[in-house]
Amino acid sequence: MYLPKAKLFPVTFLLMAMIHVPLFAQDVPTNQGGNEEGFKSIFDGKTLKGWKGDQVYWRVENGVIVGEITPKTILKNNTFLIWQDGEPENFELKLDCRISVNGNSGINYRSKAVSEISLALQGYQADIDGKNQWSGQNYEERGRAFLALRGQIARVDYNGKPQIIGSTGDKEGLTDFIKSDDWNEYHLIVRDNIMIHMINGHVMSIVIDDDQNNRAMKGLIGVQVHVGPPMKVEYRNIRLKEF
Repeated sequence: MYLPKAKLFPVTFLLMAMIHVPLFAQDVPTNQGGNEEGFKSIFDGKTLKGWKGDQVYWRVENGVIVGEITPKTILKNNTFLIWQDGEPENFELKLDCRISVNGNSGINYRSKAVSEISLALQGYQADIDGKNQWSGQNYEERGRAFLALRGQIARVDYNGKPQIIGSTGDKEGLTDFIKSDDWNEYHLIVRDNIMIHMINGHVMSIVIDDDQNNRAMKGLIGVQVHVGPPMKVEYRNIRLKEF
């Protein structure tokens, strides 16, 4: 059902009160450093212990996880490095990411493996791309596709259709908070059927998933190397807090 703009604000403010996140991106301080109580590192900074991935594309170098496509290792399908020590349900995930300007990647969560050969995942994804066209949005890999673009608060209805019910800011304006070809901190807050994607302390997108037939309430965490031209993506400081 369509909601006139005047009726969006009460819904949005109620949502913000429920999840304790400020409404507008400019209200959230950057570089919070924040309260790390309860977080644990899930990457040792030295090896891929506890992770599973195709070592043609994944390695550890200078204390960071590197995913890379070279002219000799072009992909036919997206491939993932998958954390092996659990399938979190309600959690917060923080990590730093740097991606080449032509790169395409993402952070998957509440996902399931669909191919042991290609190490493919299906599930929610916080998008990352070097041109910042999609960074921060919520995209369901191998599923319902775009759930919320950057700047959107979306409710996925019982038929699996995203309905925009509010805004976290202007899509293009939010790119001002994302550094190009440099390190950015991603912070995902996932509780029940609400998923919040933040970059550098700014809310990029929020999804409320009421599609009981297709949503996932727990699953695997993984990071992606996407099909495409040669590219490089790096991850470090990966910390998880489960509720």
